[in-house]
Amino acid sequence: MRQISAGYSASVATFLAEPRGPLTAELALADARRFRTSEQTQLRAWDVTIAALQSALATLAEAQDWRIILEYPIRRLSRRIDALLITPRAILVLEFKVGAESFAKADQRQAEDYALDLQDFHAGCRHHPIVPILVATHARPTLGFHPLMLSGSATNVVDATAATLHQCLSDLWRNAPIPGQPLDVTAWEHAEYRPVPGIIDAACTLYSHHGVADIASARADAINLSATTGTILAAVAHAQAESLKIALFVTGIPGAGKTLCGLNTVFGAGRDSGATFLTGNPSLVHVLREALARDAANGERDRMRAARQRTKAAIQALPAFRDTYVAADTIPPEHVAVIDEAQRSWSVSHAIRKSADREVRLSDSEPGHLLDIMARHPDWAVLVCLIGNGQEIHDGEGGLAEWGQALATRPEWEVQASPTTLIAQDQRQRLPALAGFQVNPTLHLDVPMRSVRNAAAAPWVDAVLRDDATEARRISDQSGPIPFRVTRSLADMRAHLWHRARGLRRAGLVGSSGAKRLRADGLGAELQHMDAGAVARWFLDRWPEDVRASDALEQIATEFSCQGLELDHVGLCWGGDLIRANGWKARNFVGTKWQTTRSPESISNRVNTYRVLLTRARYETVIWVPMGDYTDRTRDPTELDAIARFLEHCGASKLAPSTPTATAPLPQAQPSLLYQPPQPLTAPPHPRDSAAPRPT
Repeated sequence: MRQISAGYSASVATFLAEPRGPLTAELALADARRFRTSEQTQLRAWDVTIAALQSALATLAEAQDWRIILEYPIRRLSRRIDALLITPRAILVLEFKVGAESFAKADQRQAEDYALDLQDFHAGCRHHPIVPILVATHARPTLGFHPLMLSGSATNVVDATAATLHQCLSDLWRNAPIPGQPLDVTAWEHAEYRPVPGIIDAACTLYSHHGVADIASARADAINLSATTGTILAAVAHAQAESLKIALFVTGIPGAGKTLCGLNTVFGAGRDSGATFLTGNPSLVHVLREALARDAANGERDRMRAARQRTKAAIQALPAFRDTYVAADTIPPEHVAVIDEAQRSWSVSHAIRKSADREVRLSDSEPGHLLDIMARHPDWAVLVCLIGNGQEIHDGEGGLAEWGQALATRPEWEVQASPTTLIAQDQRQRLPALAGFQVNPTLHLDVPMRSVRNAAAAPWVDAVLRDDATEARRISDQSGPIPFRVTRSLADMRAHLWHRARGLRRAGLVGSSGAKRLRADGLGAELQHMDAGAVARWFLDRWPEDVRASDALEQIATEFSCQGLELDHVGLCWGGDLIRANGWKARNFVGTKWQTTRSPESISNRVNTYRVLLTRARYETVIWVPMGDYTDRTRDPTELDAIARFLEHCGASKLAPSTPTATAPLPQAQPSLLYQPPQPLTAPPHPRDSAAPRPT
């Protein structure tokens, strides 16, 4: 595996002998090779950082044999750690804020997230503590406490200034536990580092760096992902060279990297030939556009408008693209169009009915219109259709069968598809064997990339929703603890999620749009998926700075808001719209009571809704099943008890009740200038659950 390329790596003794000027120049040269410009502010920051480190380490005798690494890349976030000190007892992660006069919460989160990244993805950190240190060079020193250092775990953030950094490092060394086997400081940076980026992080990396090499090589089991990406890019090159029209159908289990393949097509090789990412999911459009714009603007408000404008061409709403070219007989500038969740495209009847009262009236299915629009190119065009198996969640979504009907009358299109498109049990997910049809196994993604801790998460969800408790239990027993917990307490779920959402990790509540009776438990506020600003804030902003952020655990994102996106930790609020009655039974809440759903398509869509919700987490999903109320016939406790029992029987573990104490016992203060704010062991109940305040 290709090793990490840091800006500088040496023993501390060698580092102390380095003149600051040449070392700053070396970092600037390494930075320029990464396609970035080293501005004066960055050069000054390096100079101050090097001076502070050399001053702090110069008289620390035990540090002479430590390893120092500057500008260590964090692939998941496309960022770099300012400095790492690799000691025989612990890994120290230093984030410098040159000129800062206070310890900002956002800076603390950044430092902590770097430590968590190493904890989760770096093999050299599995048996030693990882300590994040925020160095605000001009902040006011504060008397504090030493962090609890546990093997293989990231501690809370330690704050230091340029003046107190020496004492900070000395205290950490004295208080670090002596391991049975000291850490090999020279071998650490050569240990395997395999981060798994979230879709937003990956999109920003691709958009800014024109490639996916670091992401594709981040995991050994990503060979399938690399092969699929290569097949797509080869088809684009072939179509361009031979003036062909090619339609590709990429299938995959939830979280296997279909969107990542599509984004790489648009931001990678397809960038120069003209490519766009089309999705009918407004939430995905809003969040990706805003994330790319924020990343490109780099916090500068006067650059945001231009950055947002540039992202509009790369990430487009499918309905707007469709209507624009149905209304005008023009040729789109893009030769390559990636259709996200293409199985959700409208059928003929649904398209005609939905557009009857609109300015632009459709006369064919969405697949038919999209094929005709791209076929206007006189030379070549490629359609990459990303197919999510079991992801249909709305009436009128035609599935692969609709694409097959459209292609059957358009022989100019060559078709390449994964084998699963021919054998899917659901008739909506089957393509006919058309003339010139090519089956390509590399176009199917069956390795889950989203679930960081257990690759069995997606198969387990599939078994649960197929009502196969025996298979679900077998998966759970053989794969180790699956990342699903069950609780009957909303307060316990919120406390658990707050405790887990450290650093830049995100938590949020999700629930079915059909779970109307959750409002009886105070969860009536749904995230409006058509509100661009609201969705972007929910996924990108942070609580407590913004109470509208997902971390506040106040608004529920439905399947329409979160499909195609993800969170690190998810709280799934189970509703009465999918209950147990000799298997799964789907219901709609109409007026004052539940009505059983009879339509096979509607039943399938409801089951798929919970498939989407159960596969949104990168780390863990906590499933809250309400207790119900015997005095309320719309919240029958017997029905809800049956859901919880079934999930536990399938292998989901019970969530331990939260303790009533709001803060952890603090260790005895030491004569140190470290500042460590008290951290809660578990968060107190949400204001709706009790009168207790939330943690700050």
